[in-house]
Order: sequence, then structure tokens, then C-alpha cells
Amino acid sequence: MSDLNRKICDYIATEWIGDIQPKTEFALNHNIDEKTARRISNDKNYTITLYTLNKICVSRNVKLSEFFKLIDK
Repeated sequence: MSDLNRKICDYIATEWIGDIQPKTEFALNHNIDEKTARRISNDKNYTITLYTLNKICVSRNVKLSEFFKLIDK
């Protein structure tokens, strides 16, 4: 299960947050706390909740099922 969690966080960190976009901007645009955005990017032990993942996906207009297809590629 931790492998899936890491895959989720790594995808969000690299594909959606990236190195250029400030964590504050990402957090505001995706209705999450800035601290959560930093944890997704930097904390290899962070476990993202389904609630947080859903908030991010809703903000990006991506269904959870579509998100899991994205990370499976």
C-alpha cells in the first residue's frame, strides 16, 4: 500500500506541482493547506488521504478513476 501512496504523491509532486510552481499557489488553487502541498512534494513518509486526493482531483476536474489511470501509465 505504501508503494501506491508514494506513486500518488510522486505523480502529484512531479506532474502537477513541479519545481517551478510555488507550493502556496498550488495549495490555493486546489483547496488544500500549503503545509499539505509541501508534504506531498518533500516528505517521503507522507500518507495522502483520500479526502485530500479527491479535493485536488476535483479542483483539476479529474475523476479519481481517471487519476488512477494516469498514475498507472
